Amino acid sequence: MASKSTIEYYENLKDMSSVRAMAETLMNNPKVRKVTIAEAYEMAKKQPGVAVTDLPVYPEAIKRLGLPEDAMVLNDCHGKIIGRTAKARRFYNRMNDSERRKVEGDTREAIYQMEHYDLIKAEAVLGLDKDLMIKATYITTTTDASNVFNWLVNFAPFDLMMEEYAKSKKLPIQDIIIIAFNEWKNEDPYYHNVGAPQLALVDEDHNVIFNFGMRYFGERKKGTLTLAWTSGMRLGMAASHGGIKEIDFTGCTNPEYKKLGKKSIAFYGLSGTGKSSHTNSIDNAGTLPEGFKKYVLHDDAFQIDVENKVCRVWEPSLFDKTDNRLFDHPDWKYCISLQNNSLLNLDGQNIPIGLDLRQGNGRCLFDRDLLGNWVNVCSFPKALSWLMKDTVLPPIIKYKDKYLAVAMGAALITKRSTAENIKEEELNKLVFEPFANPFRVYELYKDVEAFLKVIENGAEVYTFNSSGFWKNSDTDLEDVKLKTALTIQSAILMDKLEWTDSEFIPGAMVPTKKSIEKIIPDYYEKYDELKRGNIEEYKALLKDRFNQRKAFLESTDLQQKPELLKNLINRLDI
Repeated sequence: MASKSTIEYYENLKDMSSVRAMAETLMNNPKVRKVTIAEAYEMAKKQPGVAVTDLPVYPEAIKRLGLPEDAMVLNDCHGKIIGRTAKARRFYNRMNDSERRKVEGDTREAIYQMEHYDLIKAEAVLGLDKDLMIKATYITTTTDASNVFNWLVNFAPFDLMMEEYAKSKKLPIQDIIIIAFNEWKNEDPYYHNVGAPQLALVDEDHNVIFNFGMRYFGERKKGTLTLAWTSGMRLGMAASHGGIKEIDFTGCTNPEYKKLGKKSIAFYGLSGTGKSSHTNSIDNAGTLPEGFKKYVLHDDAFQIDVENKVCRVWEPSLFDKTDNRLFDHPDWKYCISLQNNSLLNLDGQNIPIGLDLRQGNGRCLFDRDLLGNWVNVCSFPKALSWLMKDTVLPPIIKYKDKYLAVAMGAALITKRSTAENIKEEELNKLVFEPFANPFRVYELYKDVEAFLKVIENGAEVYTFNSSGFWKNSDTDLEDVKLKTALTIQSAILMDKLEWTDSEFIPGAMVPTKKSIEKIIPDYYEKYDELKRGNIEEYKALLKDRFNQRKAFLESTDLQQKPELLKNLINRLDI
């Protein structure tokens, strides 16, 4: 078996945290009824706010999950909150003794409130490769049945994975416990409040998360993934909030491409930066050679095992935005469950409409078959790609200095999206999100060290700028089309580009004019660094952005590793 139960993991039970003990006590209460995914589906159908649509659940998912043959997609519409709420997070292991005692007391009170409701639990397996599997249990109220169903869809129901799990590698990691209570009441101003209190209490050392007052499914999914990523990090693997695919050139008719073998490329970015577009593109806008095969590991979450030089997946499904999918989009075929989508009556049938008509951040749980060929393990990445929204950067940069490469990932500049519960004015602000992972709950220096190891083991690092490149000002931009980015991605995989030093960023390189214009003829006309209008203003903003990166890194826990911080900061000098 894989992860360990509490009694197996703790040689001295006194080493277990109080909140883990609370979670265990609730989980083992005989009044908490265990449900299967089929039972959760039937319960969810009756839940207020959930509509049964006339869109059939993807047939292969019905077979895999053991759902009724006539199962229809459910659409769960929430209220005010339709995104993740980072401000609600409280980190148990960063609290002082007084704060910890307070939160422990409030958590006990919340559980007491919760136990006045009918409670259910579900079990899942995180990780689909025999060398990385973790058992997780989700305890909640019957009023939260839709999220239980979605959670089991998003991961893998334990009862369907028991045989594989029993054969999996034993890991020095505790089982994960997630507890949710949507009806939580607490007037204490210590907790985030948006008309109702919210708390995401994280104990990453003991693999427990409590979601109180939070009904948005993304809190369950990302909370669970947070503990999975952290567990992988504890095992020496690099946590990746990103997509990764493997291109197999061995079937190409052209011997020049055939000899390339298999190459994996990973993309790190928040929603809206092109992560899924880069990962899931069928053929990179027609720029991959005849005979190639594409295998996607996942478009959102995986772990890089540096020791064994492979990447491993956590989830068998995709939790994708539906803002660009009308009712006749072919992707609906693969749909299993919906959240916050509009329903319209079309010829007497209730059909989901994407386009974010009802509100932002409409979501769908799709089967991985949408990706075409998929795998649970893929090769070590040839390339890591930071996806940025930084107008001073060219469309593509390659790093020849490992510390600069990691510094740019650790100080990744991007913009927020409607996937997060934030004020509208925050959406256009540039923000730092290290390695595009807002779910990291351990020290940043651990990510920095992990990605340095990935680079030292052979991965190249690139930045794709998806926001447009300075033309005459920070708002007058040279557009970077998706097809351009996909064409560059193919050129990287096929070793078609030669590189020359950047004019303005020491340690970085841009494609040579001769190599890039064989592929994109007008590239240098649009994106030559020296052809920026108002170039002195451009250079001043470039320097300012890199100084912002330095200041950000200096403000983090990297201070605990002064030599490492120095190496990163020095490479950001412009």
